[in-house]
Amino acid sequence: MKILVTGGAGYIGSHTCVELLNAGYEIIVVDNLSNSKQESLKRVRQITGKSLSFYKADILDSTALNEIFIENKIEAVIHFAGFKAVGESVNFPLAYYHNNVTGTMRLCEAMTKHGVKRMVFSSSATVYGNPVSVPISEDDPVGATNPYGRTKQIIENMLGDLQVSDPEWNVALLRYFNPIGAHESGLIGEDPNGIPNNLIPYISQVAIGKLNELKVFGKDYQTKDGTGVRDYIHVVDLAAGHVKALEKLLGSTGIQTYNLGTGKGHSVLDMVGAFEKAAGKKIPCCFVERRPGDIDISYANPAKAQRELGWRASKGIIEMCEDTWRWQSYNPEGYITHKLHYITSANTVVNYEESL
Repeated sequence: MKILVTGGAGYIGSHTCVELLNAGYEIIVVDNLSNSKQESLKRVRQITGKSLSFYKADILDSTALNEIFIENKIEAVIHFAGFKAVGESVNFPLAYYHNNVTGTMRLCEAMTKHGVKRMVFSSSATVYGNPVSVPISEDDPVGATNPYGRTKQIIENMLGDLQVSDPEWNVALLRYFNPIGAHESGLIGEDPNGIPNNLIPYISQVAIGKLNELKVFGKDYQTKDGTGVRDYIHVVDLAAGHVKALEKLLGSTGIQTYNLGTGKGHSVLDMVGAFEKAAGKKIPCCFVERRPGDIDISYANPAKAQRELGWRASKGIIEMCEDTWRWQSYNPEGYITHKLHYITSANTVVNYEESL
């Protein structure tokens, strides 16, 4: 069975590609490489010993999408592609709405045209906004507080309307919390462009010496130590959740929403302490003002995913930090661009068949 993975060269996408290949699926990756590296896909093949196909293309490009669906018998889509930084979305809201919402519209149009009606969508816990209570359940009110979260909320509504209009559509909306960690091999991990937007990549770059100190955004949150509390989930656990959701789609129709989280909240300073323990290094910190759109506390009630998907997060924060540090230690400059040997068909597809 062939699965199209949009944004598959990215952080969560590459880890999900590993899990899909190990589960026996064939995968086609489409990614414009705006915030990812093609090297990650070579390493996916190295980890799994299996091949995949890659198209360098943008989901905003309807012509490219149409060619991909014509050339491949795709049976389902896992949709990661999109901009993802909360702070950046506040500064550039139109870019986020155009890329995330319009891109998903064009993807759905291509899927409809070619009769592909199964999608696992990479949503986010940011759709809940500032929750009334925690842990957060799937039926709690939504109300994103920043443009990034609102793009996810709009897309969820759009997919819901699409499914109502055509009951043959089968959609899983995965609202995940804060992915961190890396593959235990140290071969793939999070490699942000420029200064990281997320906490753990920032901490790891301080630990490796690329950044001088961690900037902690706010110390006046209504939490035990004044810093924001989040539900941190290992990226490999998260990737496994996508495979479980895909399996669910293959056996039923409709639209379902699932929280993917651990059900536990940890503060920024908790995570600093865990990383210091994992790396054996002190992480210097300074406090700065809050970022627009940030909230005090967010963590999941993952019971529905456990009950309906048979999925449960298994890794704790020390393991998450150890795996992150292993990735950063092995790859102090992130992915190093290697000259690869490509076997090319058409203008955009690359089949990874080279020996490693």
